[in-house]
Order: sequence, then C-alpha cells, then structure tokens
Amino acid sequence: MELLPMTFAAGFASGLNAYATVFVLGLLGRVLGTGSVPAGFERTDVLILMGVLALVEFVADKVPVVDSVWDLPSTVIRPVAGALIGALIAGAQGDLLTIALAAVGGVTALLTHVSRAGVRLAVNSSPEPVSNLGASLAGDVSMLSVTTLAVLYPVPAAIVAAILLALLLWLAWTLMSRIRRGLLWLRGRLTLSHADG
Repeated sequence: MELLPMTFAAGFASGLNAYATVFVLGLLGRVLGTGSVPAGFERTDVLILMGVLALVEFVADKVPVVDSVWDLPSTVIRPVAGALIGALIAGAQGDLLTIALAAVGGVTALLTHVSRAGVRLAVNSSPEPVSNLGASLAGDVSMLSVTTLAVLYPVPAAIVAAILLALLLWLAWTLMSRIRRGLLWLRGRLTLSHADG
C-alpha cells in the first residue's frame, strides 16, 4: 500500500527536478536503509551522476531565460524519470503493478512539470529578478521536502504532494494570460540572442 503514495510523491518531486529527486532518494535509501528506495539509486556512480546533474539544474534554474530553455528538454526527461521511478519502486517486473505505478509517476511528473514551467514563464516575464529566484527556491524546498517525506512517511508525502500539485495547477490556470506573455517574452529573448550570434 505504501508504493502508490510513494510513487505519487516521487512523481511530483520528479516533475520539479528529476535529477535531484533520484539523488535524494538514493542518498536517503543508502543512509537510512529503509528498503523502499530502488537499490540502483543507492549506487555510488548513480549518486555522483545525479548529484552533478542536480547541481547543474539547481544553478540553471536560478537564471531567467536559461531556466525556461532548460525546461524544454525537461518536458521529456521529468515525466520519463517519474515513470521510471514508479516502475522501479514497483520492482520493474513488467506486471500490472509496474505499469500502473509507472503511469502514476509519469503522469504526475508531467502535470507537475507543465504547471511549473508555465508558472516560471509567467514569473520570468516580470521585470524584477526576485520573483524568479523565489519561485526556484520554492520548487527546491518542495522537491526536497516531498522526496524526504516519501521515503519516511509515504502517505503524508502523497497528501502534501497532492495539495502542492493542486496549488500549482490552480496557479498555472490563474496565470494563463501571463504564461502566454511569457512565451512571447521567451521567444523574443531567444530571437534576439540568435540574431546576435
């Protein structure tokens, strides 16, 4: 019964930062030895690679324009990572449980990522720089908190993730006109940088 809440919470966290989610899961699994974390995440080479990629994403996410450009490949990476995490949590046996948890993880990560990316576009089009940094740090804290909770207390983690996801979806819906402006803003920035290059 713990597998579904843990998968949902990890899928949410993966939608915010897939690399950091795998890193935190692996680190907690190794340190706490809970047995709920897929063993492959605890490997030293995986921890090093995910730690480096998480650090790169952490820095990229703090820079306006760079964060939105980074979100483009992440539209594929984050949901795939969420699905992979779900499949591995289920034991990756190819059975119905594996498929169901992969779907939960992937869809949750996709919804989280799309909402997050939209909100960040709206924030990036704002002229002041503080809101971008604040939104990025809020995502970092949410990812770390939900992932840690998922390992220790899966059901409360899933509840927190569901509340945060609902809030993120509502915020993205509310900011839809600013998201459209953010897309135009990003397109303009990319066109300018391409013309300069």
